[in-house]
Amino acid sequence: MRAGRVVASARDAMVAAVDPGITTGELDAIGRDIFRNFGARSAPRLTYNFPGSTCISLNSEAAHGIPSLTRTLHQGDLVNIDVSAELDGYWADTGASTPVGEVSALAERLLGATRLAQLEAMNAARAGGKLRNIGRAVQRRARQSGFCVIKNLYGHGIGRALHEEPSVPSIDDHQQLRLWEGLVLAVEPFFSVSAHYVIDDADGWTLRTDDESLVAQFEHTMVVTSGEPLVLTY
Repeated sequence: MRAGRVVASARDAMVAAVDPGITTGELDAIGRDIFRNFGARSAPRLTYNFPGSTCISLNSEAAHGIPSLTRTLHQGDLVNIDVSAELDGYWADTGASTPVGEVSALAERLLGATRLAQLEAMNAARAGGKLRNIGRAVQRRARQSGFCVIKNLYGHGIGRALHEEPSVPSIDDHQQLRLWEGLVLAVEPFFSVSAHYVIDDADGWTLRTDDESLVAQFEHTMVVTSGEPLVLTY
């Protein structure tokens, strides 16, 4: 899927540019320009009239952070870059959290555990298996690493729209829905140091942990198969 390659290219270019002193608005411009070069359209702008081409969130912000030319990254921050776009009628979504310079050992552990949870969650999504297996894999990794799963943020189906059914919880909610070959999912667990929920920020867009603790997220768009997942956003 070309849309998957576009968002992966934008994500990787933005992550590579992360450094103390750069603004979130400057990072967003990198993603915007890549979209334009491919003829793609920003999914959050197109779907929700979001005030940015991508979502960039810092530290206790889990998602939907608004890019700004006045918001500067600092040594020790964790930044999450969430990139989604439409191209030729198809949609793709990806995200990654990354350190700004050197970060604390706790933040490094949080990043590693969340990245591993995302990979394990994708591997749990097999045709014929239950949707709940995805959340079960995420919860197992959270328990083993000593971190908390954000319970009120979900992955989702994706393809001809940004958000399609089914919703993909990061906890085992005991759903009996079985996955099928060819189903396209955006799998995106969020781990926090101590929070289980996010709340709305005063800006009307940003979602942050309810106790201000650090949070990390990784996301890929994948196709369910009977074996290994087909990841469209590597």
